[in-house]
Amino acid sequence: MESRIGRILVLGLGKSGKSVAQYCAGLLGDRVTGLFIAAGAESDDSRAFVESLAREGVGWAFGDDALAGYEGAFDLCIASPGIPYWHELYVAGEKLSDELVSEVEFSWRESAPDSTWVAITGTNGKTTTTSLAAHVLRECGFAANAVGNIGDVCLDAVAAGDTSVYVAEVSSYQLASTHDFAPDVAVLLNITPDHIHWHRTLEAYAEAKFNVLRAVERHAGFASSGRVPVAVLDATNDVVRAKVRELRQAGASYVPMGTADGIHGDMRARCGARNAAFIDGDGTFVVALDGIEHRLGSTDDLQIKGEHNASNALAAAAVAVALGADDEAIARALACFEPLEHRIEPCGSVGHITCYNDSKATNVDATLKALAAFPGKRVAVLLGGDDKGTDLRNLVDAVCKHAVAAVCYGEAGPRFLAAFAGRPEFNAMAANHLEDAFGAALSLGDEIDVVLLSPACASFDEFHSFEERGNVFKSLVAAHAAGEE
Repeated sequence: MESRIGRILVLGLGKSGKSVAQYCAGLLGDRVTGLFIAAGAESDDSRAFVESLAREGVGWAFGDDALAGYEGAFDLCIASPGIPYWHELYVAGEKLSDELVSEVEFSWRESAPDSTWVAITGTNGKTTTTSLAAHVLRECGFAANAVGNIGDVCLDAVAAGDTSVYVAEVSSYQLASTHDFAPDVAVLLNITPDHIHWHRTLEAYAEAKFNVLRAVERHAGFASSGRVPVAVLDATNDVVRAKVRELRQAGASYVPMGTADGIHGDMRARCGARNAAFIDGDGTFVVALDGIEHRLGSTDDLQIKGEHNASNALAAAAVAVALGADDEAIARALACFEPLEHRIEPCGSVGHITCYNDSKATNVDATLKALAAFPGKRVAVLLGGDDKGTDLRNLVDAVCKHAVAAVCYGEAGPRFLAAFAGRPEFNAMAANHLEDAFGAALSLGDEIDVVLLSPACASFDEFHSFEERGNVFKSLVAAHAAGEE
């Protein structure tokens, strides 16, 4: 924590932007000598917020051009994650400031020197892994909380002062504006194409994710303060595995999960790695770190479904091992973790048909993982929503392999339906909206065991968020179930 921060510029007034502004306003006259908010789009809520800070001497302006012609300079600019690096507001803020960072990095700087940070990122699985890791650490006796994109804004948790282990879900948007952020454990899950509209290229998206590893690379081969940062990386993913090789060459401390052959591969046997995390042949979670092998319960004991969730659990277990948690306590904690809302969430049955809400699956890769979670079951999957325009060939292959029917609905419905044109033997149906799609799936009756909402699309054609979509789906399930009583 710096004794003096100086003049601060806050970009944007989303959730994290408001937290930063409120926090910094409380430091005015002490560590902060001036505070200006470039608030972006004006709304009744944002107007009321900045006016509430007026008595503190806070300045502000609205609009994308809020900093046009601004005369002055700032010691530090803290950018909201919704503002991309190429946006007019971001570019202007960067020019006016000695340094620009994200709220995550600012929060880390403001946290107590003896606090511990775990940063978890990846295209899919980071929310479940973050929740799991925080849960496991709490069950093992740590004062740990999930923060960032899940739970409290990082800075709110820092200000509250009741957390010693911050388990942060961090997005590529946040990581793109980090420089010195040095988590004690950095977890890098899969990287697949996503958010290209924000980063402009897949390479830029991947590089933003790689920022979570900076501290591990920087401290390769030596300890700066008694704690050597550790990276946990999904070595089953081609993009991430290339980073594993770089860390190995640099002599950094890392734990590769699986190998190119899958999550059951042991990187020690594959290429002589010192550490490894994998699921062995009988389903046991194994984390080998610094010459000690930890066996941490079985995949059979998990309440969350799918191999991808077993991989998420392995990542959480590796985090706990890296922080010195007890093996038996880790195994017990993994076994009592319950499914998260909107992530292959069991949400009731209609007759013999069990329904699962996977509304968080807003991209193809997430849906591929969900489809593989029901071996031996006859699945009808609901696909569609706000189309991201991604290639559907892998999705069609997976649906035809793991499901017996697909209902394509919403704005994306016609394009998704057309993608099945080359598979006339497969039962692909059309529907207008989510409610119609659910009804169509239920009409299959004895032909199916499971209805899975895993849309592979955003929700904005019909809903405000994936949460609203998932809640509506659960209401539909409850209504149909009640109608049968």
